[in-house]
Amino acid sequence: MKLSRSQLPDLAALQAFEAAARHGSFTRAAVELNLTQSAVSRQIKDLETQLGIALFERVRQRIVLSTAGQRLRPEIERLLAELQNLSIRAASGRDVTGHLSVVTLPTFGSRWLMPRLCSFLSAHPGLQVSIAARQGAFDMTDAGVDLAIHYGKPAWPGASCTYLCAETMLAVAAPGVVTGDILPDDLPLLHLESRPMLWPEWLSAQGQPVTRGFQGHRFDQFSLLIEAALAGIGAALLPSYLIERELQTGDLCALSGGSLSTDAAYWVAIPDASASDPVPLAFRDWIIGQVT
Repeated sequence: MKLSRSQLPDLAALQAFEAAARHGSFTRAAVELNLTQSAVSRQIKDLETQLGIALFERVRQRIVLSTAGQRLRPEIERLLAELQNLSIRAASGRDVTGHLSVVTLPTFGSRWLMPRLCSFLSAHPGLQVSIAARQGAFDMTDAGVDLAIHYGKPAWPGASCTYLCAETMLAVAAPGVVTGDILPDDLPLLHLESRPMLWPEWLSAQGQPVTRGFQGHRFDQFSLLIEAALAGIGAALLPSYLIERELQTGDLCALSGGSLSTDAAYWVAIPDASASDPVPLAFRDWIIGQVT
């Protein structure tokens, strides 16, 4: 059985309850909501009557949430937060002709995508883009995501993957900790936790002992790894496209020994539900054009 709209709690009463619960005071809630204390008290009383439960108890001249109020509070906070987000999205949609939601790997997004994004936006005036950093596959349709940039194999449940680019790893270090382009024997190696075999593979390709490749400091993000290398903490194996600026400025220098190509690649994933949507398809074609 569904409740009629007239039986649903009033939004103002829910706001009064949330403010009073947060402040522990009807008076302070009234100040925040620009109401009188009696108005807040009346709204909460009406809400209690409508729900048939007591939301607050008076203890030593102060109010505290009842057991029922404590149980209800997080649900009301979530509902008000969703309404706030809805209002913000509606206000931000003025003069917008389209929307595109993109999920990208964190460092790829900040270091490679952001410097190039302006050219796509310039070609699509009126398009509003939302970009979030996230790793791992998820249900893009349920999350409201139109496109994801994915590293690994071309597999994403409920989506189709298009090849973007391969990955070339360069051994680099800050110029202040190396002489020329030779990797010093005593310079610590910097590792990405999720790819522990990169340095052993690189050293093996140089005909050097791989045991050293398991030693050194570890980081869980490429962004931290880059900053550690820039700070002179050690040498790092980094994707060349993530350090284009540092290589150009000389803040990082490539070490002799060549590059290392990984087995995995970068892919653009589009959910099957958006397979014919021209906006994510245009973004896919644009981003592929940026790497060719």
